[in-house]
Amino acid sequence: MKVTVLGAGPGGYVAALKAAQLGAEVTVIEESEVGGTCLNWGCIPTKTLIASAEVLHKARNAKNFGLELEGTISPNIEKIVERKNKVVGVQTKGIRGLFKSWGVRLIEGRGVIVDPKKIKVTLGDGTTEEVETDKIIIATGSKPAQIPVFPFDGKRILSSDHAINPDSVPESLLIVGAGVIGCEFAFIYKQFGADVTMVEMMPNAVSTEDEEISQILERELKKNKIKLLTGTSVEKVDVKDDGVSVQLSNGKTIEAEKVLVSIGRAVNSKNIGLEDVGVNTGKRGEIPVDDSMQTNVEGIYAIGDVVGGIMLAHLASKQGMVAAENVMGGSSKVNYDVIPAAIFTSPEIGSVGMREKQVVEKGIKYKVGRFQFRGLGKAHAMGEIAGLFKIIADEETDKILGAHIIGAHASDLIHEIAVAMEKGLTVKDIANTIHAHPTLSEGIMEAAEDVHDAAIHSPKK
Repeated sequence: MKVTVLGAGPGGYVAALKAAQLGAEVTVIEESEVGGTCLNWGCIPTKTLIASAEVLHKARNAKNFGLELEGTISPNIEKIVERKNKVVGVQTKGIRGLFKSWGVRLIEGRGVIVDPKKIKVTLGDGTTEEVETDKIIIATGSKPAQIPVFPFDGKRILSSDHAINPDSVPESLLIVGAGVIGCEFAFIYKQFGADVTMVEMMPNAVSTEDEEISQILERELKKNKIKLLTGTSVEKVDVKDDGVSVQLSNGKTIEAEKVLVSIGRAVNSKNIGLEDVGVNTGKRGEIPVDDSMQTNVEGIYAIGDVVGGIMLAHLASKQGMVAAENVMGGSSKVNYDVIPAAIFTSPEIGSVGMREKQVVEKGIKYKVGRFQFRGLGKAHAMGEIAGLFKIIADEETDKILGAHIIGAHASDLIHEIAVAMEKGLTVKDIANTIHAHPTLSEGIMEAAEDVHDAAIHSPKK
């Protein structure tokens, strides 16, 4: 079985490796660099910048831990970016090594689907090559969304791609969009020394999260002196020699040295031959797929950001494994009810399952358990007492409907609940499981106990 994967991001390269493990003869076609947006422009670069920002914050607050540091502590942007590039380089080299190990052929060029059994690749030198195949997996990903009022120039008006490679820290930065990407960059650039203002059309920051979590994050934004204007849109942008003047829907004008546009992402489905082979696309260019990840054209599958919906690297990887297994004769599916998500703000956010608002909308009778980070000895020892554990449970079955954590290491902590949900465990199953002390994980146990008003370290209600 010959399988060809178009795109080597977190969906494409995982699909390729899984198909190879299952015995397929696999070819991957990638226009830029293996690892896709996640590894080269998104997940890994931003987390590397965040790591530098966190060390900087801890160093500046060393006195709170009884440590005395002398001299000025300041970011060296050139060295920070250099470290980021080194981390990315190690990871891309690792993927190429895995391809070699599993016998996956990598062609570096732009692929266009000619028919369900053939892809034409334009190589870097302008020559072309045709790849014959039995099955195709489309994994072309997404790119930063752009609207005419914000013409990216990389100097005054930035996309997230520009923001991960700063040559200096602007004195002032206006971030348009207070979603996941916008909020992460807000904390990064604030720690690096920029005066940060955020503008968001929705009534809350990270509006896709549970409302309580959003409120806590907004409190932390304020504590960090990051200005947030919600329910506000941008009407006009005027680029000047020394900065950008932005007119808002509330009648105010903001002057900033640079503007970072973070309004979501657009799928990469154009000019890859979909129309020629009859693959259907949606209004935004997304590719509809069935439970097996197959498109309307037999033998052509699609995974990751390009199918629309939730754009998460780990979901793309899971979809890649499912597609690869089905291409090789399996019958796998993705459980979309249990998809953990993480936001690397300060503090972090981890979530899985339904938000409380969604539970209410569905008319499900439910109970909620909560526990504050400040109730944990480990949180106090770490100096990380801001945050909340929240578990939403079905009142009748005691099954977990959703869970939301904001606080230190929330991105790691959420997976205990994800496993419990995947296996159909109840809140009492978590509450009855002994959790080591002192750990942050105890907060999950306490929140589970609180669902039934039995949390030992919470005041009587």
